[in-house]
Amino acid sequence: MKILIAGGSGFLGTALQLSLKEKQHETYVLTRRVPNRPNEIQWDGRSMGEWAKRLEEMDAVVNLTGFGLEHWPWTKSQKRRFYDSRVHPGRALVSAIKDSARRPKIFLQISGINHYGLRGNTIADESTPPADDYLAQLTVQWEAATQPVEELGVRRIVARTAVVLDTHGGLFPLMALPVRLFVGGPLGGGQQAVPWIHLADLVGAFRFLLENQKASGVFNLIAPAPTSNADFMRAIAKAVHRPYWFPVPAFLLRLILGEMSALVVDGRYSQPKRLLELGYQFKFPSVVEAFENLFG
Repeated sequence: MKILIAGGSGFLGTALQLSLKEKQHETYVLTRRVPNRPNEIQWDGRSMGEWAKRLEEMDAVVNLTGFGLEHWPWTKSQKRRFYDSRVHPGRALVSAIKDSARRPKIFLQISGINHYGLRGNTIADESTPPADDYLAQLTVQWEAATQPVEELGVRRIVARTAVVLDTHGGLFPLMALPVRLFVGGPLGGGQQAVPWIHLADLVGAFRFLLENQKASGVFNLIAPAPTSNADFMRAIAKAVHRPYWFPVPAFLLRLILGEMSALVVDGRYSQPKRLLELGYQFKFPSVVEAFENLFG
């Protein structure tokens, strides 16, 4: 397939390109920077342009756009950037597909596992309704931006992803920093869930869903083994040979991180129900296996 990746120049997009090329797919990247590679196409992430004509060559589109939530502090302008970087590119892609003489057959939209909220007494799956907190509603708007492609006959996949475990990008390096500095321990109460997925499983699941004709609708991209914050931090400490100390109080995290502290102080358990039912097999189902791979 010829696959166009919006937001494909970041660490997720780069990993996905490598994974797709291994299976002989052709990848092209929409980027805001001046193109410096043959497969890069420039766009502004908002408006139609010459890039839109290239859509007629594509079999699939993957939308990975979205300014990372790991950027601190969450000021009003920062939160506006979270919204703009998710919603505007999605709308631009929909407009381009609508105007295309030949439309792609598949559209994969990234989203967040925080769609279900950071608190709850039940384990969330794809049928769980969205929460009403800030992060959940951000995913609702993110997903809604590209929903109209379904009305155009395009097979649309929504991938609600957990924290991606990789040592070179995303939220994980920030989470692991206290352990590396010899002050690691459970964050807050320690019993809250940590939703995570290894980078290899994330891109593996993306490819699996793109290639599987039965895949459509929402899929949770999260490791199948439920992991508490205490277990998560303990596993990091063991993997990097650091001590596992006393908990970091929740009030201190909220004082330092502000609203962003919700990402580490709270957390709801979720499961990849539909992904497993479709037959995807995780390479790293447990956090111990994931850290052995990343730090070994």
